[in-house]
Amino acid sequence: MAKSNQNVNPVQRPIRKFAPIFILPTFAAFLIGFVWPFIQGIYLSFCKFNTPKDAKWVGVSNYLKVFSDAGFLNAFKNTAAFAVVSIILINVIAFMIAYALTQKIRGANLFRTVFFMPNLIGGVVLGYIWSMIFDGILKRYGTYLTANGTYGFWGLVILVAWQQIGYMMIIYIAGLQSISEDMMEAAKIDGASGAQTLFKVVIPNVMPAITTCTFLTLTNSFKMFDQNMALTGGLPSIMQNGAKVNVTELLALNIYSTYNINKNWHGVAQAKAVVFFILVAVLAIAQQAATRSKEVEQ
Repeated sequence: MAKSNQNVNPVQRPIRKFAPIFILPTFAAFLIGFVWPFIQGIYLSFCKFNTPKDAKWVGVSNYLKVFSDAGFLNAFKNTAAFAVVSIILINVIAFMIAYALTQKIRGANLFRTVFFMPNLIGGVVLGYIWSMIFDGILKRYGTYLTANGTYGFWGLVILVAWQQIGYMMIIYIAGLQSISEDMMEAAKIDGASGAQTLFKVVIPNVMPAITTCTFLTLTNSFKMFDQNMALTGGLPSIMQNGAKVNVTELLALNIYSTYNINKNWHGVAQAKAVVFFILVAVLAIAQQAATRSKEVEQ
């Protein structure tokens, strides 16, 4: 032990000695602000309650209601479809823009700034702005955004793509700029075409960026709430098997609506939140494993 202490840099000794003192407040805040509410939330998902203090244990009945709720199942289908479309659309367009802006074109920095700016606007503000834009366009055809589920779905896709493409573009640009110039020159010397260089050299070398962007777009798609609430509010509504279903409602908005509309369903809303967490966690881990395996292969 004495030898190991002697090998430690003198500057690092006080850092190691007092590190727990500086870590403890942050760790305590993490336990109080995240771990304890998370554990309490899991417990409340098995209870019927209006406030946590009057919680009464009801077992798995809340979860049985979750999987028999037509609104939740519809929201899950909407979210899955929305996630697939937005992941493909956002990542393909963001990569294309990033690839174009790394080709030494004039005004590249200006274009990067312009494309990134929508990401700085809040989701609720974007929702209201785009709802006015869409309604202004659709009014010419005698309809409006929330009159049709298809309009609402693609309205959400366009809004989120417009907001997130610039952010993903920045990540792709960082990945593209990390590719060795020697590797690109070697591809040119070997006579590789533009398409061959793109698919055989560029894309394999930006797999870490693809992993990151796919993870972000996947989780953002499933967690999206404010844009959904501001743009469509889940409308239009239809009757399905005797139950009212909001056609454009995604999972996060469905959980919010369940909690606020029916006080007797607070426990059900909490159960939905737990199911939602497990679903997002499993998908995110599976996506990370799938894309990181390709990084290793390359």
